[in-house]
Amino acid sequence: MQNDSTPSSKTDPVQPQAHRPINLALQGGGSHGAFTWGVLDTLLADERLSIEGISGASAGAVNAVALAHGYASALASGEDARLAARQSLRRVWEGVVGLGSLGSIQNSLLKMLPGFSMPMDMMKGAMNRLISPYQANPLDINPLRDLLQREVDFDAVARLRQPKVFVSATHVTTGKVEVFEGKRLSLQAVMASACLPMMFQAVEIDGHAYWDGGYSGNPAITPLINQCSTRDILLVQISPLVRPQTPQNPADILDRISELTFNSSLLSQMRIIDFINRLLENGRLSGDDYKQVLLHRIDGGEAMAAYPVSSKLSTDPSMIQALFQLGQSAAENWLHKHYAALGVKSTVNIRRDYLDDMKLGI
Repeated sequence: MQNDSTPSSKTDPVQPQAHRPINLALQGGGSHGAFTWGVLDTLLADERLSIEGISGASAGAVNAVALAHGYASALASGEDARLAARQSLRRVWEGVVGLGSLGSIQNSLLKMLPGFSMPMDMMKGAMNRLISPYQANPLDINPLRDLLQREVDFDAVARLRQPKVFVSATHVTTGKVEVFEGKRLSLQAVMASACLPMMFQAVEIDGHAYWDGGYSGNPAITPLINQCSTRDILLVQISPLVRPQTPQNPADILDRISELTFNSSLLSQMRIIDFINRLLENGRLSGDDYKQVLLHRIDGGEAMAAYPVSSKLSTDPSMIQALFQLGQSAAENWLHKHYAALGVKSTVNIRRDYLDDMKLGI
């Protein structure tokens, strides 16, 4: 999927003097979140934009709180908020690279298990089938938690008024999305949002267990509609919607299943947005109670689709840097083509890209 998926084929002229507020919706995707880091770095460097709200799931949640920490620290020190946010994001991602891959962490845990002498690839397969994180990782070791605890002042982020930050996680027993904000936006909330259930124990918050937010809200868009005033929502999409070929080998099949799973909640939300927009256009809803959503998207297109799902567990420095630069380029391209559309019109054709035979009728 390409970034320039607009109903019109014309390029929108750039208006350098204008100032536009936006909301950001950040998908999860493990190490592929480095693409989002690159997007955010470019958006923060553009002084024509202001960010009112950010909603993130999983890696999107990590990016959201890293950015917010920069803003919060700048308020306390009098520094430039945009620069501080960019620096905060870089520190977090440099820290992620320093952790080593999640696959390496999994290997280390396996080596500590008694009775395992089979080759490592067979061990990982056996663990995926027979051993839960409660057995393989009884101490609930998660280096990402230590990194975020060190790099992010969650109390300051919770007090931050703008940008507003929303982090989604999946309630294990109900399957519903839960959005954490304000005082509830804690380290535990972000770890819940990024909790892969076959690798880490469910995160408990107030007696409730949570898994990765990507299962139920990847990301949750409703808070950006209900609690923010600007109509413009810029989605940073990591998981490809379309694959031209039918997967046939086991790895490709599992990759596609994962993509479909983590995009399902996004598709549902897009149906609702399109439905409300059409009701407003047809005068069936009052503009006093509802607002039309102007949707925009940045994704990596074919270049991003070349990275298999399995690479989401890798923190290879060259891959992280390549994804970061890809995100920068994608954001620069989007700003050049579509900046003038902010506040005016959507630059995504929701019906073409997201709707199916289950679309809501009016």
